[in-house]
Parts: sequence; C-alpha cells; structure tokens
Amino acid sequence: MKKLRIFYLESCPYCIKAADALKELKTENPDFEKVETEWIEESRSPETADNYNYYYVPSIFCDDVKLYECSPGEDYSEIKRRFAAAFRAAAEG
Repeated sequence: MKKLRIFYLESCPYCIKAADALKELKTENPDFEKVETEWIEESRSPETADNYNYYYVPSIFCDDVKLYECSPGEDYSEIKRRFAAAFRAAAEG
C-alpha cells in the first residue's frame, strides 16, 4: 500500500467536493481507510507545494507521480471517480 499526498486549498470549491467524495468513497470501500494520506494545504506549505508539478487543486501524488489534477469545471461525480482511481491504485500498490 502506498501513501498519497493530496494538495488542496481550504477555500477551493473543488477541494470541498473532493473531501465530501472521499468520505463517501471510504464508506463504500473500507479498504480506502487503510491508504495513508497526507493533506497539504498549499498556501500554508508553499515550500512543499513548489516541489510538485501541478497548477490546479486538488491534486494527488503517489511517489512523486501525479495521479490526478482537478480541472476547472469538473463536477462532483468526475472528482469522485478520479479520487476512487487514485485510492485504488494506492491500495493495490
């Protein structure tokens, strides 16, 4: 099982949707609870965020490989689908 780093901003509406989606996903798939995650609020940790190649949040990295970067206009179901894929990859890794 691999660790995920999730970059976010507190005021970002996509990040809020992502957190809600992840709560649902963990209820639907208890194995996702076992995936170690590090949530990094990029405005509080710019020295860490600057070491990763992304523009939009939320963004998910595993072993410094970007698994997901939200795009403007993505809806809840797309965010949830992409978070599920990232967590599945980490759980299997």
